[in-house]
Amino acid sequence: MGVLFTYMNSEVKSAGRILDLLEYLSVLREPASLSQIIRDLKLPKSSAHGLIQTLAARGHVVQDAAGHYMLVEASRHGFPFRRHEEPLVVTAMPFMERLRDESGETVLLGTMNAHCDLRRLAKCVSHHPVRYDVNMDAAITAHCTATGRVLLAHAPAEALEDYLSRVRFLSYTRYTITDVKQIREVLAKVRRDGYAINDQEFVTGSTGIAAPLFGAEGNVIAALNLGTLTSRYVERREELLLKLRSTADQISRALGYRR
Repeated sequence: MGVLFTYMNSEVKSAGRILDLLEYLSVLREPASLSQIIRDLKLPKSSAHGLIQTLAARGHVVQDAAGHYMLVEASRHGFPFRRHEEPLVVTAMPFMERLRDESGETVLLGTMNAHCDLRRLAKCVSHHPVRYDVNMDAAITAHCTATGRVLLAHAPAEALEDYLSRVRFLSYTRYTITDVKQIREVLAKVRRDGYAINDQEFVTGSTGIAAPLFGAEGNVIAALNLGTLTSRYVERREELLLKLRSTADQISRALGYRR
């Protein structure tokens, strides 16, 4: 019985450490290094490394470009990644961080399902005191957001027609386009140009631009979005578009896409 008790006690201890680690990461605003985790939680190095690798393998934790750890954003907001989304986030995150740092603006990653419902998978928030930011679990409107327009523009024809026939197009600001014919024209332009713009159509004073991310099979699997204040976008329009599209191309290539 002594051996059995020791084994069970060890298992409970490991479970407690996993929960401590999850709770610790959930309140951090920045990624944490392994040494910081060990110091703050007073864990043995071997145990901390094993626990963090277990969480990473299960898709709850990712590493940034510096090797620091953070909770996957979707896990914080109540919905797990689907199997195909985890490698997308892991691949895209270092590029998103670099785009955030080089542009100074907030970067978002979003996807769409077969019913044209959108959801955000990850974000890298601008360090500007006044910046664009969103709740990861907040609803996303497809017809008047840059992410939505990119994904609608590349959606299968049947899915797009179903969306356009059943959705009531609400006006969120005085700039929102709600006419179906105009929306079709906007989506056709997105396909031609290779990017989408939402200029104060969802939130007054904010502008979003988005570009498609292509998977290895050549289909659009996600959208990369850069969100900023409209005043800053006007001053740097061409620069921000160039940085966004270049980063989207790099992520697509990292995902195995070849033109």
